[in-house]
Amino acid sequence: MTTVHVRTAHASYPNVVGRGILGRISEFVPRRASQVFVVTTEDVWKLYGEAFKGGIGRECNVLFFPGGEQNKRLSSVEKLADEMLAAGGDRASIVIGFGGGIVTDLAGFLAAIYMRGVPVLQVPTTLLAQVDAATGGKTGVNLAESKNMIGSFHQPIAVLIDPDVLVTLPVRELHAGLFEVIKCGVIRDPELFELFATRTQAIHDHDPELIERLIAAAVRIKAEVVSADEREGDLRRILNFGHTVGHAMEAETGYTRYLHGEAVAWGMLCATRLANLVGMLPDTDANRIRQVICQYGPLPASRDLNPDSLITRLSSDKKTLHGRVHFVLPTAIGTVKVVDNLDGADVRRAIAETLQ
Repeated sequence: MTTVHVRTAHASYPNVVGRGILGRISEFVPRRASQVFVVTTEDVWKLYGEAFKGGIGRECNVLFFPGGEQNKRLSSVEKLADEMLAAGGDRASIVIGFGGGIVTDLAGFLAAIYMRGVPVLQVPTTLLAQVDAATGGKTGVNLAESKNMIGSFHQPIAVLIDPDVLVTLPVRELHAGLFEVIKCGVIRDPELFELFATRTQAIHDHDPELIERLIAAAVRIKAEVVSADEREGDLRRILNFGHTVGHAMEAETGYTRYLHGEAVAWGMLCATRLANLVGMLPDTDANRIRQVICQYGPLPASRDLNPDSLITRLSSDKKTLHGRVHFVLPTAIGTVKVVDNLDGADVRRAIAETLQ
């Protein structure tokens, strides 16, 4: 079992990675909590509801969310808040996000705004949520044209990561999460990247110890970055590697074609090509990044996407400041740089060549 702490100016909390932690939820729920509200989906509750109830050891109110990026909207938050109010939720209540990244994002936002803020405990059940969404306090919902445009920073009181729940995760979902871990290797940890390059078969076989090691490494990296830059002022922006184009691809396809990690994988490929094209990344490193990402595919098709339409969407991305689109580009495996002065023709060429 590994415990990694996030320490920011506003909060300090543990990220606990360990098989069986689902059975110890009660240890992380404040005794003063008047009521417990669990935001989850019916499929997650069907699989792990009994284990969750055994681990929390007290009565809780289960709030079902239908899931899906298309339902990650303000209307869903309002519905859940109404259900909390009807059940007598007060300022001493606690919200628990129990599900994938969409659930943890939405549950965190609900907790952030219900009665101007109640505690949230995150219990992610997908690899993508375990290594990314559940940690760091970024919460939010989508607008029709762009992802996570309405949200807040609301740090959890703890993040409980149980690798055992991944055994029921579909292979496609597992690989979507692996892309986020690969991202961590590219931006900050060459040794983690090397594991993906050399232990491919063991990762595909879902070796329990190796998967737990990958999760702990990714959580450590995110905790270090968030602790140093809680509100994405500078350093934290490196976590957006692959997200600039990836978010545009998700929005362009109505959030129906790509899992988030798959869109990020395409975005990483685009950013890698762009970095190589403008002379920031050597051919050898660019080829290795592309090779490792492709080892964990296949990725959903992209040939029909119009590069110009994607570029138009980039201007409404959260990472666009003062009209300039910011890209996170690798300069070597383990190092990236945030840039905003790129030639539009280079951006278009990199996207077009990658997606075709």
